Amino acid sequence: MKLIEKLGLAALHSVDPETAHGLSIKALKLGLVPLPGPVTSPRLRTTLAGLDLPNPVGLAAGFDKNGVALGPLSRAGFGFIEVGAVTPRPQPGNPKPRLFRLTEDRAAINRFGFNNEGMEAMAKRLAQRPKNAVIGLNLGANKDSTDRPGDFAKVLAHCAEYLDFATVNVSSPNTEKLRDLQGKAALTALLAGVIDTRDALPRPLPIFLKIAPDLTEAELADIAEVAKETGVDAVIATNTTLSREGLKSAHKTEAGGLSGAPLFERSTRVLARLSQLTEGSIPLIGVGGISSAEQAYAKICAGASAVQFYTAMVFGGLSLAAEIAHGLDALLARDGFDNVAQAVGSKREDWL
Repeated sequence: MKLIEKLGLAALHSVDPETAHGLSIKALKLGLVPLPGPVTSPRLRTTLAGLDLPNPVGLAAGFDKNGVALGPLSRAGFGFIEVGAVTPRPQPGNPKPRLFRLTEDRAAINRFGFNNEGMEAMAKRLAQRPKNAVIGLNLGANKDSTDRPGDFAKVLAHCAEYLDFATVNVSSPNTEKLRDLQGKAALTALLAGVIDTRDALPRPLPIFLKIAPDLTEAELADIAEVAKETGVDAVIATNTTLSREGLKSAHKTEAGGLSGAPLFERSTRVLARLSQLTEGSIPLIGVGGISSAEQAYAKICAGASAVQFYTAMVFGGLSLAAEIAHGLDALLARDGFDNVAQAVGSKREDWL
């Protein structure tokens, strides 16, 4: 991490977390953040659900909720970027404060509640997106919607023209009863509607499904079955957790989803089990607690074809994207892999 980034992080940590997040986005837009440009190598280049990635290290949804910093983020070293979540209509989300920095735990708790400017604003920004990046959108449903499954399809239809992939997010803990849509019957119906919408598009578009880390074994088995039956193109494992096990911070009792370091083991075990249940038939994206190349590599060896992170940037800065990608390249070389795809699932049994 460069000195300017260390100073910037120290300044951001002196204000409340949501204000700090907004300032970090503004700094990106104003060109105040050093950006390394694309990071790639023959070992790092890979394919995910038909998408050609320069490297398998992605930005998780939630950092750029409204797609306002697509240009700078495309030059930050990520192999792919996911923005959102976005709902059909704008909504303010839950009352503030709703984001908490758990410094002692290298973690965060948020209860944003899908605050965003809506699909109309997002589509306008996506229309101006950089063409040389892989950009996807996290689809959400309005809190007061009478047809939440229909909301996902509506956002997809409105924004699909500008996307490389879209993610069905039924795993946020911050919209009441949203996780109920992970049940077998509800999830099958929801995904069928989204995929029908996708199939009517003029070009193919991969559909991803993002799941929670707090599923029982039976629920995870149901999701694996639904994913295979409906033909989703990848599964993102996982979103934030409701668990508070082992936390030290004074904010540990705050309601919302926990992300960051404490999620790493739980999410990686879910990932490995899902890899086993799907028998490698569906690409998986590993998310949860990644803050180093070694942890990204562990997710890949547990069964992930690609990874995403976000919370670690609160403590390590945006330079982590390039740092993790370069480190991953070195780890692959160390272990004799010519390409990252060869490492996928190579140590899955260690996590089962």
